[in-house]
Amino acid sequence: MAATSSSVGSGAAGAAVFVGSASRRYNYFEPRGKRATHYEDVTVDVQPDPERYLIQNWIISFGDGQGAYEKDNTRALSSNWHAFRAPDQEWERTHYQRQSKIEIMVQAVIANARKAGAHLVFDKVWQRVLQTHLGAWKHAEFGLGTSLMQAQRYGYTQMINNATLTNSSYKMRLAQDITLYLAEIGMDIEGWDDELGKRAWMEDPIWQPTRHAIEAIMGAEDYLEQYFAINMIFEPMVGELFRSGFLMQAAAANSDFITPPVISAAEADYERNLANTIDLIHILANDEKHAVHNRALFQSWVMKHGDLAAKAAQALQPIWSQPHSKPVSFADAQAVSQERLARILGEVGLSR
Repeated sequence: MAATSSSVGSGAAGAAVFVGSASRRYNYFEPRGKRATHYEDVTVDVQPDPERYLIQNWIISFGDGQGAYEKDNTRALSSNWHAFRAPDQEWERTHYQRQSKIEIMVQAVIANARKAGAHLVFDKVWQRVLQTHLGAWKHAEFGLGTSLMQAQRYGYTQMINNATLTNSSYKMRLAQDITLYLAEIGMDIEGWDDELGKRAWMEDPIWQPTRHAIEAIMGAEDYLEQYFAINMIFEPMVGELFRSGFLMQAAAANSDFITPPVISAAEADYERNLANTIDLIHILANDEKHAVHNRALFQSWVMKHGDLAAKAAQALQPIWSQPHSKPVSFADAQAVSQERLARILGEVGLSR
């Protein structure tokens, strides 16, 4: 158990005895494993907490006396907000390294494809599908990234904020990748319309329920609700449905071997983000004091955002019938999506 300011009553050197205080390898927190990882060394307690080490209370606070970070920024409760450690162990350096590798891969795919003229053999109808619907999807990714960027400001610990912010960064990168991808191949295709995706996002009835679902997430005032709704609900019901259940399935059948590798990084991103989210929600859903409260809260989020995501998914159905070649049906893709959702919620004892 870590020493806290309230239990010690002094900020003087040597006043507290804690894990590692007698070691030359200074360590003032309880590591998750036998030894602290590099990730833990650079994230745990980097964000201040008056209940742990700030005996003088917040060094900087708002004009009304509110501290920089408050527990009531979420309705979820925890016996120890500092218990969470992101399974992907990602922090600033490792995040930039991974993002850089992905960008190098994506740009190489696009450059090599353009050099070989691979995009010039796309089925003509498929070209229209990409302009319209992949062009619309970049706005969805941007909206999710913006929501997560807002959410990370209010997380109570650096570990939660790191996981939320890297999640936002992945979304923003994908929105950028899609924008650059469509712009670059569009330079070589006669009649290409870069504005078609934006018009579809703003006006096409197919996309309006998706806009509604994302704007409901963006409008949530609880940062944990935003994080939960995106990774536990919207992504399996809408995000994976469109990316994996449509784009990754239908592209090659319509002579497009470029879109799948551009989009594939997003599926790997989601696996990491999902693992982080499940771990955090599992801790809270099984909290020694607040499990009942948290489970009821999470179940209410499932119902609220699940209903919106279900309408969004159903509205996308016509897209599956638009390409000339239709290797997978909407019904089959949605069945996979629903099974995936059930497994995700089951991990934390929830259901829809």
